[in-house]
Amino acid sequence: MPAQIGIDIAIASALLRQGKLVAIPTETVYGLAANGLDLKSVLGIFEAKNRPRFDPLILHVRDIPMAKTLVNEWNDTAQTLAEAFWPGPLTLILPKSDMVPDLVTAGNSTVAIRIPSHPLTLALLQLIEFPLAAPSANPFSYVSPTTAKHVADQLIDRVDYILDGGECTIGIESTILAIEGKTARVLRLGGLSIEAIETVLGQPLLETLHQNSNPQSPGQLDHHYAPRCKLIPLYNKDEPQLSWAELLKKPLFTSGFGLLLFSKQGMGAEEEFYLTKLQVAGKTKVYILDELGDIAKAGANLFSILRLLDSDGCKEVYFFWAPEIGLGRAINDRLMRASS
Repeated sequence: MPAQIGIDIAIASALLRQGKLVAIPTETVYGLAANGLDLKSVLGIFEAKNRPRFDPLILHVRDIPMAKTLVNEWNDTAQTLAEAFWPGPLTLILPKSDMVPDLVTAGNSTVAIRIPSHPLTLALLQLIEFPLAAPSANPFSYVSPTTAKHVADQLIDRVDYILDGGECTIGIESTILAIEGKTARVLRLGGLSIEAIETVLGQPLLETLHQNSNPQSPGQLDHHYAPRCKLIPLYNKDEPQLSWAELLKKPLFTSGFGLLLFSKQGMGAEEEFYLTKLQVAGKTKVYILDELGDIAKAGANLFSILRLLDSDGCKEVYFFWAPEIGLGRAINDRLMRASS
């Protein structure tokens, strides 16, 4: 039976207590939630998403005291980061307590925890006595959902209720940090910039962003967040952006294709002419993350536009990288994994 879509947290909490699956909104993306301490409920998440069991889940909690019950060690670094960024798009990885099922952590000795900032889900968490395991509410490796409709389009028959909290404001998954004593290591780039974290900690962060074998956190696999169409970068991310004149010399412009721009910022009359020429002559479909180049807005639009590529029937889409600063790094991380 297709899931009901609504805003009733009483219905959602009752279903979760029964071991059912509920799609929940967060500021990052929609999650597919279940009782994170109940093995059967957690197993339902993996089955609904067709998610491999070696890929760990994040536990969503209502407050810091609940987070502390799920770990064996909560140090000053964790406290500093939690006070600075929770609720918000930051996940902390810490040594897990025995109450956390091994299925949640994919057998790792650590657990990923965060407090989401969406008011509807925060209110839901206040009604229940357990944390919510909640990966993105989509089939495994596909583009993450940022609206209730995205969830319904693909999981309507695999979820028991969809809590509709509107469009996600950040639109990219949380940044994940592994706490290692007084230091922190980035395992996934996300909705909180590395610069903001380093400012709070007063030290540079280490990074381990790829781990295809026994990943310690979600989002470390090379291929992820991908639409069905083929995504192709127009130039190496570490190289200067090509000029429009150089791009037009490429053979790909002789036939129809899709073009994903970061923005139209700085585009002059000549570039506008080239863009129009591509759209008219080659029947090129052009997509723009944000016309004015606002990185936060571009991030919020990313997954919706990647889904649009498929619904528009695109087969191949060439893309520009975002600026490699702030949340632009997280956007590029998703584009890189989607195009791998």
